[in-house]
Amino acid sequence: MNRRKFLENTALAGTIGIMGVSMLAGCSKKRRSEELGIPPLNERAPAGKRLKAGLIGCGHRGTGALLNFLSTGPGVEVGALADVFPDKITEVRERLGRFNIEVPDDRCFSGLDAYKKVMQTDVDVVLLVTPPFFRPDHFRTAIEAKKHVFMEKPVAVDPVGIRSVIATSRMAKTLGLNVVTGTQRRHQHDYLATFERVANGAIGQPVAAKAFWNQEHVWFRRRQEGWTDMEYMLRNWNNYTWLSGDHILDTHIHNIDVVNWFMEKYPVAAIGYGGRHRRVTGDQFDFFSIDFSFGNGVSSHSMCRQIDNCANGVGEIVMGTKGYTNCLNTIYNLDGSIKWQYQYPNDEQGNPMNTPKISPYIQEHIHLVTAIRTGYYINEGERTALSNLAAIMGRESAYTGRRITWDEIYNSNLKLGPEDITKGNVDMKFEVPIPGTPVRS
Repeated sequence: MNRRKFLENTALAGTIGIMGVSMLAGCSKKRRSEELGIPPLNERAPAGKRLKAGLIGCGHRGTGALLNFLSTGPGVEVGALADVFPDKITEVRERLGRFNIEVPDDRCFSGLDAYKKVMQTDVDVVLLVTPPFFRPDHFRTAIEAKKHVFMEKPVAVDPVGIRSVIATSRMAKTLGLNVVTGTQRRHQHDYLATFERVANGAIGQPVAAKAFWNQEHVWFRRRQEGWTDMEYMLRNWNNYTWLSGDHILDTHIHNIDVVNWFMEKYPVAAIGYGGRHRRVTGDQFDFFSIDFSFGNGVSSHSMCRQIDNCANGVGEIVMGTKGYTNCLNTIYNLDGSIKWQYQYPNDEQGNPMNTPKISPYIQEHIHLVTAIRTGYYINEGERTALSNLAAIMGRESAYTGRRITWDEIYNSNLKLGPEDITKGNVDMKFEVPIPGTPVRS
């Protein structure tokens, strides 16, 4: 769909108002960890029923997610592997072999329908780590198959996918199926400790924020002889918006999610810009600058860039009426003096560390396994989808040059990608978005 027209064609579904833009109402008394949605911070998952995981998406992040799951504690194992490409499965099996873990041939599935075959096995948990375009369909199939889910962010690349993920998340809740997403900062000890204090008034009322993810360009693939259009795009998925959502979703969503989390609400509108200077494949921008409005004069400046040899940095700042925080580990007074700082544990030699003892990439899987075995229910699908939608709102504002409201993007019929996914050639155009209209001579 032409982005200049997508706002003219909105779904007839009700607006997001039914679920509320604000996540939590203000409260004068101290709120406890459970009220703030802070999960138990166990160093290992408790012993219990053996759990088999099926990995869907055997790339670098997928392999990492599987190893993270296997690091949670006793009684967890690999139940199945799936990927579009057989060579990716081979790579995972070779890596698992270094840990003396074998996955039989009859538990390895390749092809575009491989994920369905995993759902038909006896796995208890599925790890959804394919390119994000596929996430809504894979998530729905997993819940319908009554599997617990870990799914990486982004959870969708367009509003149609977001609404699907929200609906599936609600289905998972009715079935008692646990859902954890790859927003690992919400599972990170230092971030959680900082949030708890901010939520209880440590910086007063939040009034402004900024979020940034500026880095060098990430990987890309050049087309190889014999690759069809679809194979090339799937192997180079990080550079196509319909597959990845652009890097404002793929990476910067972490920072956007943290700001929404600390603000305890979602933005009501976005206006921004971006462009493409250095990328050599795909159809994405390589920088974005977005102003997210939270209403009543409160806003967050959000920027991300992937260009080599530029000033880099990743993080968030939230300003309040009584102080400010880097969200990670420090709360400051308005004069810049430190009000509170997270105390990291010591290492085995007794020296102070600068990271939590348990990696958040493992901690999120500990939370999932703990929930399955203890009955502590966790479902992060909807909240991640809404932060994902905020990133889409910012992306589309930059692509079109328009101010876009939350209700407009939530109800939009914008759907990216081809209607039929085949391994052959694709009749699609991949033009880099250009906002506004040409200058008249």
